Amino acid sequence: MTAEVAHISIRLGMLQCVRTTIVFDPDVAAELVRRRAEGSGTLRDEVNHLLRLGLARERERAAAPPSRFSTPTFDSGRPLISVDDVEAAIEHAEGEDHR
Repeated sequence: MTAEVAHISIRLGMLQCVRTTIVFDPDVAAELVRRRAEGSGTLRDEVNHLLRLGLARERERAAAPPSRFSTPTFDSGRPLISVDDVEAAIEHAEGEDHR
C-alpha cells in the first residue's frame, strides 16, 4: 500500500468516527419533522435519504447536455436607410459631427 493510499484510507476511517452539528433553517427543520411523523425512519435516515436524492439530481443535471438557447426572431421589414454604406448610416444616426 502506497503512502497516498494509506493516507486516504486513514482519512476515510476518521470520517466515520467524526460527529458534527448541522443547523437546519426553520423551514427545513419543520419539513423534516413533518416527514418523520409520516414515516418510521430516524432523522438520520431521512436526512441521508434526502441528501442522496438531491445529490443524484445534481449528478443528472451536471451530466445532461446544456439546453440550446434560442432568441425569438421576427421580420422587421426593409431598412428605412441603406446600411450598405456604413459611414452614411452612422452619419444619418449621429449627425454630421459623428467623428
